[in-house]
Amino acid sequence: MGTETAREPLHCLVTGASGYIGGRLVPELLKAGYRVRCLARSPAKLRDQPWADEAEAVEGDVMDAESVADAMRGIDVAYYLVHALGTGSGFEDTDRRAVRVFAEQAHAAGVRRIVYLGGLTPRGVPERSLSPHLRSRAEVGRVLLDAPVPATVLRAAVVIGSGSASFEMLRYLTERLPVMVTPSWVQTRTQPIGVRDVLRYLVGSAAMPDDVNRAFDIGGPDVLTYGDMMRRYAVVAELRRRLIVPVPALTPRLSSYWVGLVTPVPTPLARPLTESLRHEAVCDEHDIARYVPDAPGVPMPFDETLALALRRVREAQVATRWSSAALPGAPSDPLPTDPDWAGGSLYRDERELPVDASREALWRVVEGIGGDNGWYSFPLAWAVRGWLDRFVGGVGLRRGRRDAQHLRVGDSLDFWRVEEIEPGQLLRLRAEMRLPGLAWLEMRVETEDTGAGGGGGRSRYRQRALFHPRGLSGHMYWWAISPFHTVVFGGMARNIAAAAAKSAPPRR
Repeated sequence: MGTETAREPLHCLVTGASGYIGGRLVPELLKAGYRVRCLARSPAKLRDQPWADEAEAVEGDVMDAESVADAMRGIDVAYYLVHALGTGSGFEDTDRRAVRVFAEQAHAAGVRRIVYLGGLTPRGVPERSLSPHLRSRAEVGRVLLDAPVPATVLRAAVVIGSGSASFEMLRYLTERLPVMVTPSWVQTRTQPIGVRDVLRYLVGSAAMPDDVNRAFDIGGPDVLTYGDMMRRYAVVAELRRRLIVPVPALTPRLSSYWVGLVTPVPTPLARPLTESLRHEAVCDEHDIARYVPDAPGVPMPFDETLALALRRVREAQVATRWSSAALPGAPSDPLPTDPDWAGGSLYRDERELPVDASREALWRVVEGIGGDNGWYSFPLAWAVRGWLDRFVGGVGLRRGRRDAQHLRVGDSLDFWRVEEIEPGQLLRLRAEMRLPGLAWLEMRVETEDTGAGGGGGRSRYRQRALFHPRGLSGHMYWWAISPFHTVVFGGMARNIAAAAAKSAPPRR
């Protein structure tokens, strides 16, 4: 009589692990006992994730067949969670080519299943009438279902969770505008779903039978208009009743500028989201429950989902945000550490000064910079720069922070992104505002050398602003703002030092 060997746990590949859904899916897969590999263009961005030591990270791009083939080796289930949202007029073609590469390489590697999270499209509406965003999501799902590898395509409407773009839009619109003149799409019915239920369906899809190859509608138990959602948010958040006045003249394009002005969600991201609200997004079936059974109270009702998301925000327990992934068009290479910049120009503004505080006290101030804590410099100048960036379609200054005290590589920080962090020593930020070039801001913390007696509880703060101009406009931009550097960057260095000294305990 032979002995039965235990079956190996499923090996899952997750693309988009630095994004909002992917960054939350990885720990859920690990919790379910699966092995996880993440495909990322910059694996270093995943190193500070709480789950980084438990998951494998490999470098690659879904547009590069060779790197996708390498990542697919030994994989049972491949999660496709990437899209080219907002990358310009050619994003549909980019999505089309990327998903074909992914499907082809999955088949060649013997992958058992592909799982994709797409958008909920209305039945009976011609595909050409859909927004470009929804049309592309639908096409990606269709390509995967037509491919040789069995696929699970989950179709969701509005995803509500702490840090999601939809939740941030809803929160800021409702909290900031007691009286709202709104576009007609606030009267469109939709079926929101909590991010917790989305993750449950994604994890459960990994174990579907091999003969299942289809799309599933997923949604919460409530069907609401966007206006209903804003009114119910006001109740859950204990705000006064909101007055909503729909105005048909506000087109999706115009309303995306309105959303970009009022909320932290920038116009390039707000536009496809608002355009997608023109059509009803209500589930036609709930067949997913055959394979991923629902428990009592699951999916979670809308009000409970809102309450949970609000609690996570107030307790600073937001695992990922919509800004977790770099915005389309944000610079990626090169680095300010590249030698001689291959002969190119690299402008610098460098400041340093001693600080009457320990390195630990100074680092706490440096790591806590931005968001509600501010930039320790001329506030009006930063605010104006943020407004100008929003005006030209950038992210502006209102993205804030994921966590009020701690940063990790890949975090968005107002109109910067954390490119490198060495705890207690270095914080390097890369600019994601609209600029005629590439820009960084570096802050270093060192021990102050005061001779034979040692540091004596003092430290040294070093700050560098770096700018690589692009064309003549880049050079003109640097010289135009140079007169303000003493006020902005000089003031920042002095105020950071003063804040550290003030927070440090008195020396004995």
